[in-house]
Amino acid sequence: MNRRFVCLVPAGLLMLCVSGCGRRGPEPAPSPQLSKESREDGRIVLPPDSPKLQQIRVVIVAVRGVPEESLTAPGKVEVNPNRVSRVLLPVPGRVRQVLVSLGDTVGEGQAVVTLESREADAAISEMSQLRARRRQRLSALGKAEKDLARADLLYKNRAAALKDVLQAENELVQAQSEVQASQAEEDEAQKRLEVLGLKLDGSEREVTVRAPIAGRVLETAVAPGEYRTDTAASLMTVADLSTVWVTSNVPEGSIRLVQVGEPVEIALVAYPGETFRGCVTRIADMVDAETRTVKVHVELPNPQGRFRPGMFGSISHSHGLRSVPVVPAEAVVRSGGRAFVYREAGAGVFDRVEVSVDAPLNGIVPVRSGLRAGERVIADGAVLLAGN
Repeated sequence: MNRRFVCLVPAGLLMLCVSGCGRRGPEPAPSPQLSKESREDGRIVLPPDSPKLQQIRVVIVAVRGVPEESLTAPGKVEVNPNRVSRVLLPVPGRVRQVLVSLGDTVGEGQAVVTLESREADAAISEMSQLRARRRQRLSALGKAEKDLARADLLYKNRAAALKDVLQAENELVQAQSEVQASQAEEDEAQKRLEVLGLKLDGSEREVTVRAPIAGRVLETAVAPGEYRTDTAASLMTVADLSTVWVTSNVPEGSIRLVQVGEPVEIALVAYPGETFRGCVTRIADMVDAETRTVKVHVELPNPQGRFRPGMFGSISHSHGLRSVPVVPAEAVVRSGGRAFVYREAGAGVFDRVEVSVDAPLNGIVPVRSGLRAGERVIADGAVLLAGN
């Protein structure tokens, strides 16, 4: 006997079962995608959530006065030739001591070298002889004065002739002349002793060589024990570095922009970001035929000794001012020999604008055309837009 069982299912539950078996449930709606960066006709649009916006700094185009004409030329620090001296031997001899070393600071008249020389003995002997001769002549002068007084007295008492008085006067004049000559010879010998650093009454017979000026010892070419006969050869070089020269080769076409006595600005590689001021001291009289430049010398005060001969840098000078829009140097992007900036047209919207610019001046770039004052441009981060 066949039995059948009937399962009674509520209609709502039956519909649910059929629905579940026949197809899948509804899929979740897709999340909205971020807007993408777009570029069209030189315009760049960045979405609000673009990370580039966090790296971009926008500035307002300002107006400043920039030089009508300016020059910039490389320069080099040199010793001021008016403040350098070379130490020479006054006489031949053997070097006994070198009292200073390379780089030492010396004062004017300071002893730098001592020397053994036969000239020292000769100079002292000569001085002794001259002093003895002057004493003799002084004694002769005293006798001549007494003879004249006696002859004059005898003449007044009619005990001597007039010719005796005249002869006594001539002898007195001659004695006076000899004393004056002796004094001049002795003064000259005394100066020679002073040059040699000697004293007549001293036991030391060494010649002392002294620094002719105050300054720093830049070169030495002498050692103890050497015998030197060439008095024209330099023993050492002493330079006063309280002022130095910055020498620059200015192009022929720009030499009209600088004159003697004018101030110029100086930048040195050793001190980046610092600007120093000097004064044009000399301009060469001739143009270098090979480089077509004119040598310009600028005197630079150096009270702290920061500027050392051999340092490299540049000089700059300008004439007149004109008002033009300026932007930071980082705002200008160069490509294919042209210059561009990114001007803000709206929130996250930038236009690539070609501009005509001059050379940078202290971190800013003068704009001849392409921008107006008050417009907003990207100062930092322009390369982020130029790179794509």
